[in-house]
Amino acid sequence: MNAFYEHHQNSIAMHYACFDRILLDARIPAFMDSARAMGFFSQRRGLFPVHKNHLVKISADYEKWVREQIQSERCPLLEDPGDRDRFMEPYFASAQPDQIVAIIKAREPGRILTAVGLQGKSTHLESKLRWVNQYNYYIHDRDFGPMFVRICPYFPFSARLCLNQHDWIANRLRRQGIAVEQRDNSFVACADPAALQAVANALTAQDLMAVGRKWIDRLVPFFTAEERDRLGCEHRFFFKQVEYCDNLIFHDRAVLDALHDRLLDSNRRLGSPEQVAVIFGHRVTRQHGGRLQTTLQDRHLGQTVLRAMYKHSILKNYVRGGHTEFGGVDRVEVGSNDVTDFGGLLKGVENLPAVRERFAQITANCRNAQQDIRESFLDRGELHRLRQPTRIGNQRIPGLKLDNPRQLALMHALVALSHVLAGTFTTADLYPRVLQMLGRRPDQYKLNALRYDLSKLRAKGLVEKLPHSRRYELTGPGYRLCIVYLKLFEKLYAPLTAGVIHPCSDDGLLPLHRTTALDQLYLAVKQALDNLVHAIGIEVAA
Repeated sequence: MNAFYEHHQNSIAMHYACFDRILLDARIPAFMDSARAMGFFSQRRGLFPVHKNHLVKISADYEKWVREQIQSERCPLLEDPGDRDRFMEPYFASAQPDQIVAIIKAREPGRILTAVGLQGKSTHLESKLRWVNQYNYYIHDRDFGPMFVRICPYFPFSARLCLNQHDWIANRLRRQGIAVEQRDNSFVACADPAALQAVANALTAQDLMAVGRKWIDRLVPFFTAEERDRLGCEHRFFFKQVEYCDNLIFHDRAVLDALHDRLLDSNRRLGSPEQVAVIFGHRVTRQHGGRLQTTLQDRHLGQTVLRAMYKHSILKNYVRGGHTEFGGVDRVEVGSNDVTDFGGLLKGVENLPAVRERFAQITANCRNAQQDIRESFLDRGELHRLRQPTRIGNQRIPGLKLDNPRQLALMHALVALSHVLAGTFTTADLYPRVLQMLGRRPDQYKLNALRYDLSKLRAKGLVEKLPHSRRYELTGPGYRLCIVYLKLFEKLYAPLTAGVIHPCSDDGLLPLHRTTALDQLYLAVKQALDNLVHAIGIEVAA
């Protein structure tokens, strides 16, 4: 149970976490090697050498087979409509289990084998990425519900599958006789929430491989059962895109909206979230070409989404739903187009347990961080002790100071979402961000100075060094203490000082009711301070 859920559980009707959208690439590894592909044609199809016309005939035979399936299955062949998911919804309305409801033919990129060389002379095969017509089979699977399988009609028949675990969970629960209500790709009610989570955790790599092979074997008739089972002509599956979500279903939508607004305000640490770069826990070099950003988006749609991006991965927090029967869903979702963004994860679908564990930890860390940002409590005695020097053996390490710019810059770097998600960091990870916060050059604040400042936090047990490693870990109390310090300076002292000394003239043109809730609270504090100064007679003369 994460801290956020524990604190708000009286307002929460149900909690569950599961995979959402899972996109798998399927290919035959043996045929990535053109020599092995040539050997297959020689031994199994009596073709050597393989020429372009042989490959063209294979694709033509497949398209002929597709036309036969359209007639026998009575499923329409459609041109690409653009928004496929919404367009296909009516086709699934009356679909039967394991029915192909429609096929969309579209020109898309695919990796195929091409014959290089002149006709009648020696040729060889090469793997090329080409834009070709591909067939997207929209299927109502018996276990996974609505899904699609994309087949490239050119040898070696690469494929792609798109599944959603919400539908898989719903089917499993209903077979067990457990009532569940599903809306907007979320569960909003369940007769047995514990059983729902148990089913969600029960998804295995074998389940994904079974449904993939079931449909690819059916939709790629080129290979025989013997060739698949004994000669390595079987597709293997790899993660192309994975989404994992943590969902809190609230009783009251008004409570959820108020809470979510406060969480969005809390993420304005160093200015507006649209401009704040947040690193996800891996060192960023000059060669990095991806986005490093935290943004608030989609305000004009009535649903604000907090997005934190790193390389090919994204973390989102948003509210969805909201009907008279339930209060709505607060969702934290992590999605990745490349699971190797997170160290140690591999793309093979057999790594599903490791992907689930890593993504679940990310969403849990995000929930804990949200709660720590909102509420951090330390008693005065603890703060007093933190200011005192610490002795480790014969070494005397100075205490922490509330007004030390170097210490505050280091704390800013430590509480970046990157280190919350990744869990560990090195001094090299922190150094660029600390320099940025201090506004100094490397010759003005050297890496050794950062190590010295970090040693003060280590002495107080706020940061720990991993054994036999150059990596550090921010402890739970350390994270909360950094939040307390930064709240005082960045969220109280600095905004109030700016409002007094350099007020924004445009703000005065806005009626009070049109300013944000956070700005109204700042104005109230400023007015209270003005009243206090007036009451005790220390006003500055005009």
